[in-house]
Amino acid sequence: MNRSHSLTGLRERLTRLARALARPRRPVPPFGELVRIETDPVYRALFFAQLDAALDERHAAAQTAAVAEIEAAAERLRALIRSPGDHERAA
Repeated sequence: MNRSHSLTGLRERLTRLARALARPRRPVPPFGELVRIETDPVYRALFFAQLDAALDERHAAAQTAAVAEIEAAAERLRALIRSPGDHERAA
C-alpha cells in the first residue's frame, strides 16, 4: 500500500466522520425513555434489572459503611476498657 493511497483513505474517513458529527441530532421527545419503558417489554426488563442492580449496590455500600462505623465504635470502647486508670474519664 503506498503512502498516497493510505492518505486518501484517511482523508475520506475523516470527511465521513466530520459529516456524521455535523449532522443535527434528532430531538428527544419529553419522557421518551419513560414511554419506551412502558411500551417495550424487553427494554423494561433491562431497565428494571439495571435499576435493581444499582439499588443493591447502593444498599451494600451503605451496609458496609454502617458495619465499618460500628466496628470503629466497638474498637474505641475496647480501647477505653483496656486503658488502666482511664475509667473515670470515660464515665
